[in-house]
Amino acid sequence: MSLSQIKLIVSDLDGTLLNANHQVSDEFFELFKILKEKNILFVAASGRPYYSMLEKLKVIKDDIIIVSENGGLAIKQDHLLISNTFKKNSLTTISKLVVGLQDTHPVFCTKNKAYVVSKSEKLLSLLSEYYSNYDIIDDVSEITEDVYKIALYHEESSEKYIYPSVKHLEHKFKVKVSANHWVDISENIANKGYAIKHIQELYNINESETMVFGDYNNDIEMLKLGHYSYAMDNAHPNVKTIANYLTKSNNEKGVEIVIKQLIDSLIN
Repeated sequence: MSLSQIKLIVSDLDGTLLNANHQVSDEFFELFKILKEKNILFVAASGRPYYSMLEKLKVIKDDIIIVSENGGLAIKQDHLLISNTFKKNSLTTISKLVVGLQDTHPVFCTKNKAYVVSKSEKLLSLLSEYYSNYDIIDDVSEITEDVYKIALYHEESSEKYIYPSVKHLEHKFKVKVSANHWVDISENIANKGYAIKHIQELYNINESETMVFGDYNNDIEMLKLGHYSYAMDNAHPNVKTIANYLTKSNNEKGVEIVIKQLIDSLIN
């Protein structure tokens, strides 16, 4: 196998392509121009909502595929590729559970807006970065749109204080510790791996032609779909176990380093 065979690059955003200031580097956008010239497809796959990802990648949004809500929604140039929302009875069941969890603040994610029933100051300060378009509601019944994901926030540790209370849902739903403060719940089919597999089949691209970058547990399914799977140096231990390769941290431009190696292999 050779890097020169790569036809598809997939990258998570937070903790991976984005630095600690939640920014994409100018260097990446310059490298992307070369990837485009070489007809290499780029997919951004994140737990973020679609509108938040657009804000980060607006310069190249018309040239990439955006997989948002952990694989629940995939869009290319306003064309819907995947849409996997909660079934109504599933949403009702999970909502009753998570709204009552101690020190847990649920965020209900729809395509264009997020809904919260909490007034946690720490949560609301974060929403401007991750879910800039949101409403505070009194009851989940006020949500009329389809919900793609329920993101659960804990001010200290989601893995320690939220995950044990929702782990039992894994037999039916996708439950992922997606960051230090977040646990995400969605329909089982709504995961990054399902979305990337669909894209691979759509473009007739196999695993040996796929490069994937990730840092947290919600990236595991998609990392398994690329021979060139990279865990960031700052990744969760589970991700480092799954990935075939390791790169520098998100603050050290680990994604850009590998993409430059790829470009060098194409030029030389």
